[in-house]
Parts: sequence; structure tokens; C-alpha cells
Amino acid sequence: MSKIQQLSTYKCAVFQLVFWLCSYLFVSSVQAQQWQSDIPLLKAKHLSADYWLQSLPDAGQVLLTAEQITQRNADTFAVQPEMLAIADIPLSRSRADMQAVISQVSAVPTSARYFADGKALSAREWLPIQQQLNLQALKAEHTTRFALVTRRALMLAMPTELRVFNEAMALDLNRLQETALFVGEPVAVLHESQDKNWLLVQNYHYTGWVRAEALAIGPREQVLAYAAREPFLVVTGAKAVTNYTPEIAAISELQLDMGVRVPLLTAAEVGHNVHGQNPHASFIIELPVRNSAGNLELVPALVARNQDVQQGYLPYTTEQIVRQAFKYLGQRYGWGYDYNSVDCTGFLVDIFRTFGLLMPRNSGQQGYGAFGQNNRFAETAPHAEKLAAIRLAKVGDFIYRPGHVMLYLGESDGEPFVIHAVFDLAYFTAAGEFYRGILNSVSVTPLTPLYLTPEQSYLDRLYAIKSLR
Repeated sequence: MSKIQQLSTYKCAVFQLVFWLCSYLFVSSVQAQQWQSDIPLLKAKHLSADYWLQSLPDAGQVLLTAEQITQRNADTFAVQPEMLAIADIPLSRSRADMQAVISQVSAVPTSARYFADGKALSAREWLPIQQQLNLQALKAEHTTRFALVTRRALMLAMPTELRVFNEAMALDLNRLQETALFVGEPVAVLHESQDKNWLLVQNYHYTGWVRAEALAIGPREQVLAYAAREPFLVVTGAKAVTNYTPEIAAISELQLDMGVRVPLLTAAEVGHNVHGQNPHASFIIELPVRNSAGNLELVPALVARNQDVQQGYLPYTTEQIVRQAFKYLGQRYGWGYDYNSVDCTGFLVDIFRTFGLLMPRNSGQQGYGAFGQNNRFAETAPHAEKLAAIRLAKVGDFIYRPGHVMLYLGESDGEPFVIHAVFDLAYFTAAGEFYRGILNSVSVTPLTPLYLTPEQSYLDRLYAIKSLR
């Protein structure tokens, strides 16, 4: 090639580079102009995990090793009374003990509850729900059964599909909805409803009523062994799905949520034809299914390698915490995991399960709990004291106010920002007017401008910062 041709080629490449750069800047500028938000101080750049990580040179440093995480979990179970390993759940309970459990889980609320049309539930309308508790079937000695969860299932305070609400509360927030169970999770089965369609179950951090059709009853040893099997696959995306499987509907395009752990199999064990598909481009996993008698069977299934999954837990680093959090960004808020989504504590529970870390379910149990490293202050403490504590926090720490928890992202232009699953949005405008909007999603927000009521800000109510390091 002649020098003239080389120069011409070089000029062409430079022109293409300049053209691409100008096009990128133009598109970015147009997108920035089109993007708008009623969230104070929020800019488009704040919606990227990379933005929060760019100034953290040690973001890839491992915070806890696998062995330290195992010890941290043991410490958490030791200091959190609401948490109990499935292997430690009693094999039987007396009638009195069962009555106490049901009373704690399924007591009729002392404050009024309402139907969606605003009509209050009367004692007469609570009665058929209470009858479903099936107290008359309790035996002198009640044997505990064990099961694996076969599909994502909601856990409720009472065995009913009825949705009830607080007065003037959003209809998205069913006050009987508590939490959820996830595929492959081991549970203890304590009792069944009068119509046998619901089971009262206990997992490692919660007890409530779940649809029986989502559980497969099996021998205790088999259930415990499944949950501990290695090697295993972890779902690292907000959701993943199994491959379509026409032969077995129960495992076909089955949703697997962030943090789900399932055993891995090999082609040497199952062959090179799994339900009519070659598994070379998929992970082979073992899933629990419920047979016609309601009992446990284990079958192979496939998860394509294009899904957001990996063998073993993620390394526990600040970078991974932030990236996992942003995988939920924009997802609709789901009280107690309702709407196939997450609430504020479920958001954290799911993220940290991908590292193998376990924690309590409710925000009060977390915020007031002894696990982790805790920096607590009185709600009445001066704002300056609270802001000083926040500025000492690490990216990925938890910030608590009553009934809510946020994941700390760091500061931008001197303002602390958080990412959280949150319903309400309220603040004072620059004109001094109180603005009430809605978030109802996993959102990035500043911390100090947000209010609960015109009289109380987020900062007024903050009481703790927790670190898991």
C-alpha cells in the first residue's frame, strides 16, 4: 500500500471515529433531554451502577470469604431469635405449642381492615377465615413434615386469597401478605387448612400459610440433603427461567428468582438428551416437582447459559453488591414479594443470598437485630450526627428508618444517595410546597430531601446503619 493510500485509510478511520463520537454525544444529549424525573436532585447518570463504582478503586476487594460467610451466617442465627435452620426445627409440637404458633401467625388484627371498596371487615367476615385455621384438627402431638418448594409461592398470615387493606392505604399493599418462598427452598410443614388447600410452613426466617400445590412433601433427610448439595447453580439475575420442556409442564419455563440455589448435574449422570434437548449449551440442574399424591420427586431440567446464573455464589465485593442491586432497578414495588416483585427487605435478602449471606425478613428484625456491625442512634439525634454517621458508611451498607431499609450508594455532589424498593415519594419543593408523588418501584433517590409527612423527614426517623463486612 502506498503512503497516499495509507494516509487516506488513516483519515477515513479518524473521520469514522469522530463521526461515531459525535453521534454518541448527540444521542446521549437527546436522551438526557428526554429523561425527566420528579425526584429531587436525581440525574440520569445516577441510574447506572458504573457511576457509583467509578470512584471506588477497591470495589473488587473481597469483603468476606466463603468460610467467613458461613461463620457470619452461624453468628446471625445465634443472635436472631426469629431465624432457625430447617435442620433445627422440632420434629413434633404439642397441641398447645401449635396453638401458640397459629395464634402468633394468624391473629385477627386489632385495628380495622378494609375491602378494596372501603368497607370494613366485620367479625362475621373474619369467621370463615378463622375456621380455615383448622384448630379442631390439632392433635395432642403434632408431627412436623418437610417439603421442597416447587415454584415461587406467596406466604400469607391467613389461609385465604382475600386481599385486605388499612384505612386509606394503597390497594397494592395487601395486609395479609407476608413474604414468599422460592424454588428449591426447604421448609417444615406444621399444619394444614380445613380445606387442605393451604399449608402452614416454616422456613429459615418466617412462618405463614402457602398454597399446598407449591410444595412437594418428602423425607426430612432428602429435603435437607437437596438444600445442601454441591455443586450448585445460583440465580444472579433478577429472574431466570428454565428451558421450555414439553414433557413436564412443572419445570418448563419455570421462574427462578435472584438468590435461588439448585443442585447441578452433569451429562455423565443424565446423558446427552435431557427432555429432548442436548444439554451442551445449558446448565443441567435438578428440580423438585410435586407428584399427583403431593409428594416429592426430583427431575433434571435445563437452564440455558444465556441466563443470568453462575456456578456457586458470587464473590462478596462492593462491586457485586451494587451491580446486583441495579438488576432490580425500575421493577415495580411488591409488598411482601407481591406482584412477582420485591419490597424493601426482600430486595436486600435476594441480593445477599447471591453471596450466600442470610438475614431476617422484616426491616425491624434487621434494623434492631444484633447481626452485622451496627451504628445506632436515637431518632431524636441531631441531623448533623446522623449525616456524620452516613458519611462514614460504606457503599453497600444498610440505612434504616422504622418500617423501611435502603442500600447506601455513596455521595453525589455532597448528597447521600440510596437505592431501595419504595412505595411513596414526598418532599418540599423549592417553593416550599409539600409535594406528594409516587415511586412504587426499585428506585435511586437522594436521602435528605425525602419526607414521610410534612412534619417528618426520612432523616428525622433514621435510627441505624448496618454493615455486613
